[in-house]
Amino acid sequence: MESWGNDPSCTSGGSDRFGSTLHWGPSFEENRYDMTHAEYKNGESLGDAMHTYGLIWTADRLMTYIDNEENVVLDVDMSGESFWSRGGFEGENPWRNEPNAAPFNQEFYLIFNVAAGGVNGYFVDDKCGKPWSNESSTSVNEFYDDVGNWFETWNYPMTNDSAMKIDSVKVWSFDESTFLQ
Repeated sequence: MESWGNDPSCTSGGSDRFGSTLHWGPSFEENRYDMTHAEYKNGESLGDAMHTYGLIWTADRLMTYIDNEENVVLDVDMSGESFWSRGGFEGENPWRNEPNAAPFNQEFYLIFNVAAGGVNGYFVDDKCGKPWSNESSTSVNEFYDDVGNWFETWNYPMTNDSAMKIDSVKVWSFDESTFLQ
Protein backbone atom coordinates (compact mmCIF):
# COMPACT_ATOMS: atom_id res chain seq x y z
CA MET A 1 0.00 0.00 0.00
CA GLU A 2 1.34 3.39 -0.94
CA SER A 3 -0.38 6.72 -0.48
CA TRP A 4 0.65 10.27 -1.20
CA GLY A 5 0.04 13.08 1.26
CA ASN A 6 0.26 15.77 -1.38
CA ASP A 7 -2.37 17.86 -3.08
CA PRO A 8 -3.70 15.77 -6.01
CA SER A 9 -2.74 18.51 -8.50
CA CYS A 10 0.94 18.02 -7.57
CA THR A 11 1.22 14.28 -8.18
CA SER A 12 -0.12 11.48 -10.28
CA GLY A 13 -1.51 10.26 -6.95
CA GLY A 14 -2.58 12.59 -4.20
CA SER A 15 -3.97 12.44 -0.69
CA ASP A 16 -7.28 11.09 -2.01
CA ARG A 17 -5.88 7.79 -3.34
CA PHE A 18 -3.55 4.92 -2.67
CA GLY A 19 -2.02 2.15 -4.72
CA SER A 20 -1.54 -1.53 -3.96
CA THR A 21 1.41 -3.08 -5.73
CA LEU A 22 3.27 -6.38 -5.71
CA HIS A 23 6.89 -6.02 -6.79
CA TRP A 24 8.33 -9.19 -8.29
CA GLY A 25 10.69 -10.51 -10.91
CA PRO A 26 13.95 -12.41 -11.11
CA SER A 27 15.90 -9.13 -10.87
CA PHE A 28 15.36 -5.43 -10.14
CA GLU A 29 15.55 -4.65 -13.86
CA GLU A 30 12.79 -7.16 -14.60
CA ASN A 31 10.35 -5.99 -11.92
CA ARG A 32 6.84 -6.65 -13.29
CA TYR A 33 5.01 -4.55 -10.65
CA ASP A 34 2.90 -2.93 -13.38
CA MET A 35 1.16 -6.30 -13.90
CA THR A 36 0.09 -6.46 -10.24
CA HIS A 37 -0.90 -2.88 -9.44
CA ALA A 38 -4.27 -1.25 -8.75
CA GLU A 39 -5.33 2.12 -7.35
CA TYR A 40 -8.16 3.23 -5.12
CA LYS A 41 -9.61 6.76 -5.29
CA ASN A 42 -11.47 8.09 -2.27
CA GLY A 43 -13.98 10.94 -2.32
CA GLU A 44 -11.79 12.98 0.05
CA SER A 45 -8.31 12.96 1.52
CA LEU A 46 -7.43 9.63 3.10
CA GLY A 47 -5.58 11.64 5.74
CA ASP A 48 -8.82 13.10 7.12
CA ALA A 49 -9.81 9.90 8.95
CA MET A 50 -8.38 6.59 10.11
CA HIS A 51 -8.75 3.72 7.62
CA THR A 52 -8.20 -0.01 7.64
CA TYR A 53 -5.78 -1.22 4.97
CA GLY A 54 -6.02 -4.97 4.68
CA LEU A 55 -4.09 -7.77 3.04
CA ILE A 56 -5.39 -11.30 2.69
CA TRP A 57 -2.63 -13.66 1.62
CA THR A 58 -3.28 -17.32 0.99
CA ALA A 59 -1.46 -20.00 -0.97
CA ASP A 60 -3.49 -19.09 -4.09
CA ARG A 61 -4.36 -15.41 -3.77
CA LEU A 62 -3.11 -12.02 -2.63
CA MET A 63 -5.83 -9.43 -2.10
CA THR A 64 -5.77 -5.92 -0.65
CA TYR A 65 -8.73 -3.89 0.53
CA ILE A 66 -9.63 -0.65 2.25
CA ASP A 67 -11.93 -0.42 5.28
CA ASN A 68 -13.69 -3.78 4.70
CA GLU A 69 -13.03 -6.99 2.80
CA GLU A 70 -15.75 -6.25 0.23
CA ASN A 71 -13.91 -3.11 -0.92
CA VAL A 72 -11.19 -4.94 -2.87
CA VAL A 73 -8.41 -2.86 -4.42
CA LEU A 74 -5.97 -5.47 -5.79
CA ASP A 75 -6.81 -9.13 -6.35
CA VAL A 76 -4.05 -11.39 -7.66
CA ASP A 77 -5.13 -14.97 -8.35
CA MET A 78 -2.07 -17.22 -8.19
CA SER A 79 -3.88 -20.54 -8.65
CA GLY A 80 -3.64 -20.95 -12.41
CA GLU A 81 -0.38 -19.39 -13.55
CA SER A 82 3.09 -18.94 -12.11
CA PHE A 83 4.66 -15.52 -11.74
CA TRP A 84 7.43 -16.70 -14.07
CA SER A 85 4.89 -17.41 -16.80
CA ARG A 86 2.82 -14.31 -15.99
CA GLY A 87 5.91 -12.11 -16.39
CA GLY A 88 6.93 -13.67 -19.72
CA PHE A 89 10.50 -14.06 -18.52
CA GLU A 90 13.21 -15.91 -20.39
CA GLY A 91 16.28 -17.71 -19.16
CA GLU A 92 16.83 -19.57 -15.90
CA ASN A 93 13.70 -19.67 -13.73
CA PRO A 94 14.74 -19.08 -10.09
CA TRP A 95 11.32 -20.37 -8.96
CA ARG A 96 11.38 -23.69 -10.84
CA ASN A 97 10.02 -26.56 -8.75
CA GLU A 98 8.09 -24.00 -6.64
CA PRO A 99 4.31 -23.46 -6.53
CA ASN A 100 2.65 -20.86 -8.76
CA ALA A 101 2.73 -18.37 -5.88
CA ALA A 102 6.56 -18.18 -5.87
CA PRO A 103 8.13 -15.83 -4.86
CA PHE A 104 5.12 -15.11 -2.61
CA ASN A 105 5.24 -18.58 -1.05
CA GLN A 106 7.66 -17.58 1.69
CA GLU A 107 7.71 -15.30 4.72
CA PHE A 108 8.00 -11.55 4.20
CA TYR A 109 8.40 -8.61 6.57
CA LEU A 110 5.92 -5.79 7.04
CA ILE A 111 7.63 -2.44 6.59
CA PHE A 112 6.03 0.89 7.44
CA ASN A 113 7.81 4.01 6.29
CA VAL A 114 7.37 7.57 5.15
CA ALA A 115 9.08 8.36 1.88
CA ALA A 116 9.70 11.73 0.31
CA GLY A 117 10.59 12.58 -3.25
CA GLY A 118 11.42 10.14 -5.97
CA VAL A 119 12.24 10.19 -9.65
CA ASN A 120 9.60 7.77 -10.90
CA GLY A 121 7.17 10.37 -12.28
CA TYR A 122 4.67 10.36 -9.39
CA PHE A 123 5.67 13.94 -8.61
CA VAL A 124 5.37 15.99 -11.78
CA ASP A 125 8.36 18.17 -12.67
CA ASP A 126 7.94 21.95 -12.38
CA LYS A 127 4.71 21.75 -10.32
CA CYS A 128 3.94 22.77 -6.75
CA GLY A 129 7.48 23.90 -5.97
CA LYS A 130 9.14 20.52 -6.55
CA PRO A 131 12.89 21.28 -6.15
CA TRP A 132 14.27 18.34 -8.15
CA SER A 133 13.85 16.79 -11.58
CA ASN A 134 12.85 13.23 -12.44
CA GLU A 135 16.07 13.10 -14.47
CA SER A 136 18.27 14.13 -11.52
CA SER A 137 20.89 11.80 -10.04
CA THR A 138 21.02 13.96 -6.89
CA SER A 139 17.27 14.31 -6.21
CA VAL A 140 17.59 13.41 -2.53
CA ASN A 141 20.13 16.20 -2.00
CA GLU A 142 18.03 18.69 -3.99
CA PHE A 143 14.98 17.83 -1.89
CA TYR A 144 16.84 18.27 1.39
CA ASP A 145 18.60 21.45 0.26
CA ASP A 146 15.15 23.02 -0.21
CA VAL A 147 14.16 22.26 3.42
CA GLY A 148 13.39 25.94 4.06
CA ASN A 149 10.46 25.78 1.62
CA TRP A 150 8.83 22.43 2.38
CA PHE A 151 9.49 21.74 6.07
CA GLU A 152 7.13 24.45 7.32
CA THR A 153 4.27 22.85 5.34
CA TRP A 154 4.56 19.75 7.55
CA ASN A 155 3.42 21.73 10.63
CA TYR A 156 6.01 19.94 12.73
CA PRO A 157 6.57 20.01 15.68
CA MET A 158 3.46 22.16 16.31
CA THR A 159 1.18 19.34 15.11
CA ASN A 160 1.51 15.80 13.81
CA ASP A 161 -0.74 16.52 10.81
CA SER A 162 1.81 15.20 8.33
CA ALA A 163 2.78 12.13 10.37
CA MET A 164 2.03 8.54 9.47
CA LYS A 165 -0.38 7.49 12.22
CA ILE A 166 -0.93 3.82 12.94
CA ASP A 167 -3.51 2.80 15.51
CA SER A 168 -2.74 -0.91 15.39
CA VAL A 169 -1.23 -3.68 13.30
CA LYS A 170 -2.84 -7.10 13.43
CA VAL A 171 -1.57 -10.28 11.83
CA TRP A 172 -3.23 -13.65 12.12
CA SER A 173 -3.48 -16.98 10.40
CA PHE A 174 -6.81 -18.41 9.33
CA ASP A 175 -8.26 -21.54 7.83
CA GLU A 176 -7.95 -21.24 4.03
CA SER A 177 -11.47 -22.66 3.55
CA THR A 178 -12.81 -19.34 4.93
CA PHE A 179 -11.08 -17.19 2.27
CA LEU A 180 -13.38 -15.02 0.17
CA GLN A 181 -13.78 -16.28 -3.37
